[in-house]
Amino acid sequence: MIPLNDRQRYHLFIRQSFTSPGIYIKTGFFAIHDQVESSPPEWGDGFEGFAKRVGTRQTQFLLQNSFTSLGNAMVGWEPRYDRCKCDGFWPRARHAVIRNFVTYDGTEKHLRPQLMPYIGSFGSGVIAATWQPGKPNYLVKGYQSAITQAWVGSLINVLGEFAPEIARKIKKQKK
Repeated sequence: MIPLNDRQRYHLFIRQSFTSPGIYIKTGFFAIHDQVESSPPEWGDGFEGFAKRVGTRQTQFLLQNSFTSLGNAMVGWEPRYDRCKCDGFWPRARHAVIRNFVTYDGTEKHLRPQLMPYIGSFGSGVIAATWQPGKPNYLVKGYQSAITQAWVGSLINVLGEFAPEIARKIKKQKK
């Protein structure tokens, strides 16, 4: 890959945060889960409680994207996922999961720990906890968000890795 310049990084941030369906699917998924689990219970189980959960999750994910994008830009690390150049399900799935934990530096040749999504998710979890009722433990909320990043990031990478095959199957079934 060719390293992104600042303008390209900004456009990627906008796409990831506002214009791609992924952010809204992720927000909806987590808000529905929170609604089903009645978390936090003080918000109730009606529309008003659901609206608060959607708003909280959307804000949390926007903060996470902001911190992650800013951190990656500051150190010059690669924010994009790169598909595996290998063949076979398991090697490609392994690549997708590993890339959730490592990224390339500004040279696009050396791997570095993928710290920014975890720092971003921890920070956004702490901040989102500040307006939640019931006095949640901020550090626990941050930790939970960072742990969630591990499995959600891996799942998103796996979906991205196999997206061309998934799209072909869907198109084939429509015919």
